[in-house]
Amino acid sequence: MSKAKTLFFTAPQKVEIRETPLPRLKEDEVLVETICSAISAGTEMLVYRGQFPHIADLHDGVSSDLNYPLAYGYACVGRVLEVGKLVNSNWLNRMVFAFQPHASSFIIHPSSLIPIPDFLLPETACFLPNMETAVNLIQDGAPILGERVLVLGQGVVGLLTASLLSEFPLESLVVVDNYELRKKALEIAGQRSKVKSLAPHDLQPSTFDLTFELSGSPSALNDAIALTAFSGRIVIGSWYGQKRAEIDLGGGFHRSRIKLISSQVSTISPELSGRWDKSRRFDVAWNALERIKPEKWITHRFSLNDADKAYQLLDENPQETIQVIFDHAL
Repeated sequence: MSKAKTLFFTAPQKVEIRETPLPRLKEDEVLVETICSAISAGTEMLVYRGQFPHIADLHDGVSSDLNYPLAYGYACVGRVLEVGKLVNSNWLNRMVFAFQPHASSFIIHPSSLIPIPDFLLPETACFLPNMETAVNLIQDGAPILGERVLVLGQGVVGLLTASLLSEFPLESLVVVDNYELRKKALEIAGQRSKVKSLAPHDLQPSTFDLTFELSGSPSALNDAIALTAFSGRIVIGSWYGQKRAEIDLGGGFHRSRIKLISSQVSTISPELSGRWDKSRRFDVAWNALERIKPEKWITHRFSLNDADKAYQLLDENPQETIQVIFDHAL
């Protein structure tokens, strides 16, 4: 029986690579060999640190009971090596995306695979979940011509969201992050004329029509409230897990008519669901990946065998990272 190397979170700050047997390939399944998989510096670090709730909605909307030991991950790109007798042979050798835990190979039903367009590199396709999230955030925020927009947090989701926002005719677009590498990421990508990166103390209160809270820090919601103008909108895209902070909903917020919008990619806003479905949103995300080319933000590549070093880096020195991936050719 064939085996696969699979990453397991076994306790807070502990990961293991285990050899797990692959089940016999069924007639309606395919075998996929992983090329690369991206680490989510937000969601996965909550799992790594033990800050996740035991019942959680995963990226693709599946509710799961999360307990150690846990195989986790949702940004896997691979190639179909073998197909069952009932599977269309067109799947063979096709590059595909799967919301799949980090593993060297896996068996899956084709209905759970997303074919990757020929114009994208494997490492670009690893960004699909975060780009789909960014598209969803933009749709929930619904930017308007001439608005002043703020993005708090320039991790991968924040960078992708700001990149999409830079395509809108806004009056201003400001991004904020505590880490110098991330603050300069859009500037290095040639967005200096469209995007301003500022420190929090340089921002004026009650300035922005639309604010995206993408920092992963629940206390940043207070900053978002203070910086958003009367009747403005705050889109909350962060998943805080079990992290808590006191939120100031008195004083200015009570009179501000600010709207707090919960945004999560597993569903589509009811106002759009009559015209939009997941397939249409994926098409938009694929095209956005081709335009933005986020692979330029990959700062580190690790083999799966060095997974402990990858998570330790993200945990102890996040200021040195933007996107960390597992390259299964290493």
